[in-house]
Amino acid sequence: MPLKQSEAIVLRTYPLREADLLVTLFTRSEGKVKGVAKSAKRSQKRFGGALEPLTCVRASWQDREGSELARLDSCDVLLSPLASPMDYPRCVALAHVAEMLDELMPDRETNDGIFRLAWSVLQSLEEGSIWLPVTYFDLWTLRLMGFLPPLDECIECGRPLASQPAWFHAQRDGLVCEHDRRPASTALSLESRDLALRMFRNPVDHFSGELLPTSRLADLRKFLMQILVRHLDRKLLTSTQLERLD
Repeated sequence: MPLKQSEAIVLRTYPLREADLLVTLFTRSEGKVKGVAKSAKRSQKRFGGALEPLTCVRASWQDREGSELARLDSCDVLLSPLASPMDYPRCVALAHVAEMLDELMPDRETNDGIFRLAWSVLQSLEEGSIWLPVTYFDLWTLRLMGFLPPLDECIECGRPLASQPAWFHAQRDGLVCEHDRRPASTALSLESRDLALRMFRNPVDHFSGELLPTSRLADLRKFLMQILVRHLDRKLLTSTQLERLD
């Protein structure tokens, strides 16, 4: 089988036999690829620190006939999260990006838009500044996956929401107006919806250094995570961890 190469993001590694690792990569050329890194726990020559989760690498692998697992030949580090200070909130945020990609991306299905999104967000996730990049990543991921409902109209009556409160509920797929809201609904502020529209128009680094109220990101994040739960039929582990930090 020919050797394949691609930019990739390491999502997860698991011990396999005595010295091997089972590695899940999100590659630019072929989407999510699972492979075996032979003797990775014993030899530092080919892999070194390149298999740390969320490391951006140039990966080389061979597909093996009759096996779903590729043989991972080497990884060259292009961007390592360990190059910047690591605190617990940043660790959780990085794990959240990995869990989102691992849960939502099908095996061997290329998605260049989400790959470029993840690559740019990983460069913006710095110690003490996680909330905007994480929210940006979740918003754009749901949009690119086709899960995000319209933010500018009521899903019940079609009334425009441009200048009025909007509400969401765990058992509904989108936003509703005041007239159609149910008990126990949560408000999504006009400011948060305006922020989401700004995120659609600008790259993540456009918001670097911008100070935003925590509440504006919190209600938008809650709305996005409720959408995700409805599609996965369960809650992500890292979503719970992020809620405890918020």
